[in-house]
Amino acid sequence: MTWIRLRQVALVAHDLEAVVRALGDALGIEVAFRDPGVATFGLHNAVLPIGNQFIEVVSPTRSGTAGGRQLERLGGDGGYMVICHTDDHGSVRQRVHDIGVRTVIDVDDHGYRIMQLHPSDTGGSFLEIDFQTGGEDPEGPWNPAGVDWQRARHTEVVNGITAVTVQSKDPDSTAARWAEITALDVIDRSLALDNATVTFVDGPVDSLAAVTLAATDRSRAGGRRTICGVEFRLE
Repeated sequence: MTWIRLRQVALVAHDLEAVVRALGDALGIEVAFRDPGVATFGLHNAVLPIGNQFIEVVSPTRSGTAGGRQLERLGGDGGYMVICHTDDHGSVRQRVHDIGVRTVIDVDDHGYRIMQLHPSDTGGSFLEIDFQTGGEDPEGPWNPAGVDWQRARHTEVVNGITAVTVQSKDPDSTAARWAEITALDVIDRSLALDNATVTFVDGPVDSLAAVTLAATDRSRAGGRRTICGVEFRLE
């Protein structure tokens, strides 16, 4: 395995458009893509570029969805997924199989390989590790964001995701499990991905709790804003 990068985070909301507006107002970003394919899972969504990474917002359109169950667990809007990108998907898939982690989705969609792991086997947020043909170039294709996501990129306020915070009732066990999956070392409850850090903290519900962004507008550095139940930190 050469690298695992943080490529996307997902939030789950009752009101999709309200969260999209809040993200745009706070971060100066806009929607690049709305994926009609997520209707299969009883969702609608919006994907917004942050540099060459992405924030996705999903919202249930019917009862009985995984997104809806996460809203129930959280008692409101909140964090949903940490989505990573690797250039050696075969090795990661084999390791996931060997350590007994189940997959929720494991399919190849025309050169985009999705592997979403079962949260009961990982702890923390939903963890997804994907492969994108041509994706070794961070400015290149990323199927979940559409074919021309670059046109919607705005970097006047922020230009990347540098860290995420994942909460769980047993953060040490969760950190160890994610370390097994990624073959990375845990240091002070943190994993260093190729382009970002994942830190594990105590919390009442397994979820993505915070996202740290690189502020290009230095007057915004140090700012904190809670959107969709997740704290966004500008550094």
